[in-house]
Amino acid sequence: MKESIVNTLLNRPELLAEICSATDAEQGVPTLEQSLQRIEPKIGLRHVLTRGSWHRPGGVVDKGLTSISSNLRRWAEQESADDVDTLIANYADADYLVTRLAGKTHYFTAVTGERPADFIQLEIEQLQEVVERPLVIPDWYPDSLEEFLEPVDYPRLSPTPVGPPFYRFRRVTPIARLLDETAGEPGSFTALRRFLDDWAQSSAVEGGHFCRHWILALREYMDRDGEVRQTATPVTTFSGSLPDLPPGERLGGAELANAIHAYDRVVGYPFAWFFHMLSRQAENYQLARAVLRDLMGAYDYLPARDLKVLRQWEARSYAV
Repeated sequence: MKESIVNTLLNRPELLAEICSATDAEQGVPTLEQSLQRIEPKIGLRHVLTRGSWHRPGGVVDKGLTSISSNLRRWAEQESADDVDTLIANYADADYLVTRLAGKTHYFTAVTGERPADFIQLEIEQLQEVVERPLVIPDWYPDSLEEFLEPVDYPRLSPTPVGPPFYRFRRVTPIARLLDETAGEPGSFTALRRFLDDWAQSSAVEGGHFCRHWILALREYMDRDGEVRQTATPVTTFSGSLPDLPPGERLGGAELANAIHAYDRVVGYPFAWFFHMLSRQAENYQLARAVLRDLMGAYDYLPARDLKVLRQWEARSYAV
């Protein structure tokens, strides 16, 4: 794909933010997808997964649900002057309510090349402000502003919507570039790189590009030296309830072969059982070992390249 077409998406975050603001979230994700695709139709941007439900702190509203502040922490710090007792005394009878932002994340991907890492990942948040709790809880006297802002136990109110849901641009990430830029860092995405390499070497490539079957859950954190680092965890885009992996400790031979091929058909691409096994962090490694035992004997139900990947995993196992 031409670099100029890719950069249309990467270099215009303000346009992505504008589209999010202008699109009615109540119309559903297909409408958002269509709006995003109009940026550059040749990119082939596609919605592949929605993850939720999560939430983050909201603001303050009165009992009529009129906004007092969109940021609870900033408002409380300004109103308290670092004295939580003063804040409670001043607003004990105000009947104010604390809100939270209930959210979910929509993932869109666009293929940019033939390698598994050659894709762009776009994340759009869908948020809705809802009522969470009373601002001042009767007979409760927090010891600090932090305890006031994040109480451990409190009466939860019905999550009444304060306003309609809305979209917010989160980030757009060129995955190949992310991996290239961190290639020299010790331990950077080591397991993920191998996961992608195994995909490229296996028959899974016959089922479509990696980014149509997996997204990467990205998370930033600060290491002990104060440097910002990032983790990337593969998450399947399979919709619905993912089937259980075949029980390798109980199956063998033709029965095991039928079970893993049936699993692949349900999930939608060859060798799916292997990649889902790796993403479940050692939940059922007996499955791989059972397949290897079969293939060292009289059975031959995996393509040669899948067997090669499986033997490499046996020699040096990993998970993502």
